[in-house]
Amino acid sequence: MTSTTPQPSNKNNRIKFIVGGLMLLAVVVIMVISATRATAQFFLTVNEIQNANRDYSGENLRVSGAVIGESIRYDSDTHLLYFTIADIPTDDDEIAAQGGLEAVLHQAATDPDAARLTVVYNGAPPDMLKDEAQAILTGAMQEDGSFRAEEILLKCPSKYEEVLPEQAVTTEP
Repeated sequence: MTSTTPQPSNKNNRIKFIVGGLMLLAVVVIMVISATRATAQFFLTVNEIQNANRDYSGENLRVSGAVIGESIRYDSDTHLLYFTIADIPTDDDEIAAQGGLEAVLHQAATDPDAARLTVVYNGAPPDMLKDEAQAILTGAMQEDGSFRAEEILLKCPSKYEEVLPEQAVTTEP
């Protein structure tokens, strides 16, 4: 004799699998969106911060500028690093039109009328922190108008200029 017990249909199993998969996908999407919003940062120029019609105090920001070498000061007692950055453009076409990044950084660091921002960082001075280096800073504006950097990335364009090895240089007869 054969048993006539009803078996669950494959269609019902498929529907349960699809619904479970969609619920899992929705949870993952919600988690990604939440994490992205929590770590979102604005990217502003020094000029935009200085001329803003709003107060950025306490907000996570990312800002870039040219380091003014004479402003670099490190307090070994408090382990605080102080320096000033000057406004530089962020548009690649504008940078190219002004002669490249090295020229833009030089102009910004030597222009006394360029918008400037005082930076405070808790930690040792990075090796590449020098005059006319590009500083890319992540941190927050303080109520006193200074920028409290949590992370400093430095870029020195002259150090990374591409130079062809002598054997790769060809001369015409």
